[in-house]
Parts: sequence; C-alpha cells; structure tokens
Amino acid sequence: MFFKVKTTEEVLEILQQFPPVGEEKVSLPESFGRVLSSDIVSGEDLPGFLRSSMDGYAIRARDSFGATESLPALFEVIGEVKMGEVPGFRVGQSQAVKIPTGAMLPDGADSVVMVEYCHVLDERTLEISRAVFPQENVIQPQDDYRKGQRVLPKGQRLRPQDLGVLASLGILEISAFKKPRVAIISTGDEVITVDKKPQPGQVRDINTYTLSAFCRQLWAEPVVLGLCGDRFEQVRRLLERGLSLADTVWISGGSSVGTRDLTLKVFESIQELEVLVHGISISPGKPTIIARKGSCAVIGLPGHAASAMVVAEVFLRPFMQRLSGELHTAPGAGGEVEARLSRNVESASGRDDFIRVRLEKKDGDWIAVPIFGKSGLISTLVDSDGLIRIDRNSEGLYEGDTVRVFLFGPMKGV
Repeated sequence: MFFKVKTTEEVLEILQQFPPVGEEKVSLPESFGRVLSSDIVSGEDLPGFLRSSMDGYAIRARDSFGATESLPALFEVIGEVKMGEVPGFRVGQSQAVKIPTGAMLPDGADSVVMVEYCHVLDERTLEISRAVFPQENVIQPQDDYRKGQRVLPKGQRLRPQDLGVLASLGILEISAFKKPRVAIISTGDEVITVDKKPQPGQVRDINTYTLSAFCRQLWAEPVVLGLCGDRFEQVRRLLERGLSLADTVWISGGSSVGTRDLTLKVFESIQELEVLVHGISISPGKPTIIARKGSCAVIGLPGHAASAMVVAEVFLRPFMQRLSGELHTAPGAGGEVEARLSRNVESASGRDDFIRVRLEKKDGDWIAVPIFGKSGLISTLVDSDGLIRIDRNSEGLYEGDTVRVFLFGPMKGV
C-alpha cells in the first residue's frame, strides 16, 4: 500500500523546503556555472571615463552643426589619442583629434565623428561632411554600471558574459553555493554491471549512468556508491554511507511492487529519518518515496529507467536547482515550447500523466507526437524530446490541442 500519496504540487512544495547547500569561495577562472551566494555590487563606475565607441575624430559637437556633404565643416587636427593613454591636450573650437574605438576622449571634446564622414585634406586639416550631436558615438561613465549598483543577484548561475563583467570590475573571487553532492545507489538482484553479459532474468545497470549524467547536467557532483542486491543490510549500509557523504541520496529500485517494503523498512530503521512521501499520484513514477534526515533528502526512485527519469525531470530538477541555490528554476533542460498534439491521448483521472513526446515541425508549427511504451524501455526516452502533462482532473487530450512540452534538452536536428 501507499500510505502518504501526494500530488505533484504537494511533492514540489515539500522538496522546496530543503535548504541550499553551504557556501565557498571560488576563483574567477573557476566560477563559470557556479551559483552566487551573495549579490555582486559594483565598487566603481564602469567605464570610469568618457571613451569612443567608434574609430574617428573627437570634436566639440557644436562646431559641426550645419555640416553637409555639399558644405563640409573644416577642423584643425591637433593630435591623436593612443589606446590606454590619457590625452595630454585639450580640444578647442574647430579642433579635432584622431581617436580609435575604446580610447579616452580628450578634455573639451564631447562627441566623435565616424571616420566614414571625415576627409583628410592634409596633415593639419580635416573636412567633416556630417553634423554630430553631443555624446554621439561616446560611452559615458556609468553607461554599464554605476558604483554601488547591483550587477548580479544572489542565485544567479554564472554565464560567460557574467564572468566578463566580474573581470571588468576586477573581482577575482566570488562567494558561491557549493555543488550539491548526490549519492547514487542502484538496487536489485537482477541488475548487473554493464561489462557483464546478462543471463536470462538479468539486466544491465542503466540508472547509475542516467542519474549521474542528469546530476552533471545540473552542475551537481554524483557520488556513485554502486550496485547492491535486494538485501536489507546491503541497502542499509549503502544508505548510511550516502548520508555521510552527500547532500542527497537517490536509491533506484526497491520502490516498486515486491521490494518497496524493503526500502521502506530500511528507511524506518535509520534513526531520525522521516518518510515524507510514500507514493505520488503520477504515471509513470507512482512508487516514489521521499524521506528526510536533517537537511538531507533521501529519494527512493522506481527501478525502471523511464519511470526514474520522468521523476527526475519533474521533481528532482527543481529540487536540485533549489539545493544549488539557483534563483530561477526551469521545467526542463531546454525550457519549454508550445506544440499541437498529433493524436488523442487518454488518461485516467486522479493522477497526473506525464507523456513522452517527439517534436516534429509541420507548416511552421511544432507537433507533439506521443511516444508510448512500457516504463522499462529506455528507447522511449531516447526517441523523445520532452514531456507533456495531462492533469489528474482530465480524462485526456484531443488531437490538435495546444500543449506545453517540457524539453529534456536541445531538440534533435534543430
């Protein structure tokens, strides 16, 4: 029996109650993909000076007013600004200074004329055929960030451009949440290592590899504890080891009919371990168990590969984002898209059905093609691009209905 069956929303709420893991200092070169544990605040104006955004000539804008191709304005060239140097002169009336992109504007100048509108008559004389307005082609101090401004928020997972702004501000070290450590245990008398030839009734271990890769996709560190049979002491020993090594423990197998009671008995034998969920009203994945010891979540996943991965995508993805301290959680690795359903899909009321689908493009629209198959078949995952959800209060969806597809990752062939 299932004693603490929960809805999808209830389980998601329970998993969001677990706190993020601890914090650590991370150097700038190693900070890509890490999640900030505190705001990044600019300690200076960026940039700190007026700089040119174009190759051209720095002038006073008012001296160019009225300049046209037929009636150009004449300027005296008094010098050239070098990159990385502070100009040692001042621009006066009808004077111009040659300047490259990114260089500092000299005193007196307030704009830059693009080189395309400039014609050099001789070493000292410049002809300008287009008027510019003040601050044209000029980057102002504080155009990027002002001193004291929040640049990146706590909970931001750092992207390449985020490392760029850290570098521009001279920040060499950040405070980041630690990467969650996930202890992975695969159980079952029938499960063997992948280097062995299965005998009748045996299957190779799939879940260790799918769940480990799933963790890495979420920037977490899998701690593979190996296989064990359906033996109370073996499962208990590995669970205790996982609790001592990791922030969360995932046990696949042992939550299905026949061995579910064993997993539950192991959970109940661990001091101060509380069972929070004993079954979820979803398909596939109903025999999922969730428990807690302190701040560590213990997840009993179905042994079938497809069921385990559906549970991982729906529940463990936002859970891991929570442990990572990430502020913005996504429903899938590739986000979501809207699509039209290719056929009718029936559903039993009282549970949420998560249907694997393949996406196809037709007349500019995405078409979601259901992939049906038993939960033990890995091919149903390989052939799918994502999941659609049929609400427990619905008896199904109709061909042509608009559905949201939660993507596993980039779509094949796109």
